[in-house]
Amino acid sequence: DMAEPIQQLTRNNNPQERQTIPFTLIQRKEKLGDLLYEKRQYGKAKWACIKIKEKQYEQSICLGFMKLMRYICEQNSSGLYLGITIPIVTIVHTNESQSEMTQSVTVAYYLPEMLQDEPPHPFDSDIIIEEWPSTIVYSRSFRGITNEDSIMREINLLAEILESPELCLQDTFIIAGYTNPAAANRHNEIWFLQRP
Repeated sequence: DMAEPIQQLTRNNNPQERQTIPFTLIQRKEKLGDLLYEKRQYGKAKWACIKIKEKQYEQSICLGFMKLMRYICEQNSSGLYLGITIPIVTIVHTNESQSEMTQSVTVAYYLPEMLQDEPPHPFDSDIIIEEWPSTIVYSRSFRGITNEDSIMREINLLAEILESPELCLQDTFIIAGYTNPAAANRHNEIWFLQRP
């Protein structure tokens, strides 16, 4: 069932063919030569989004990613391969005390520049095209697998580093994935969203 999207992804594994989501760098915070975090502004844009609620985060992102890959790989009203944009992002929510994650996540794919005005319609009714407002994010890079434990650890780490974490949403975070979810040493980022 997933052979075609996986072949497509492997065939299109050339990093030059991946469009990075455009942003404006506002600030880089470093300590002793190490990058602690970046403050960035992402513009208003359209995203293909799917809400998933599996027992485990890993299952949710894999299922969401595979459904989005089908949409990207021709299961859309244009019948064309749409192209990979990175990162693929996952919106996660925590309880008020930021001690645990809720099970429902949203996996989202940024539509390439040339499709922003008229995104192809997904055949999968679970995929919704949403327009997200311009947003300021605080981004910190981390490597490895993403699961409930590693995400909560990264949320707590970034909260400690930020001078004013209270300026950000306290229960909504984004995990940005730059590599295939099946890869072992994944390149990820945790994003805190500045309150509008």
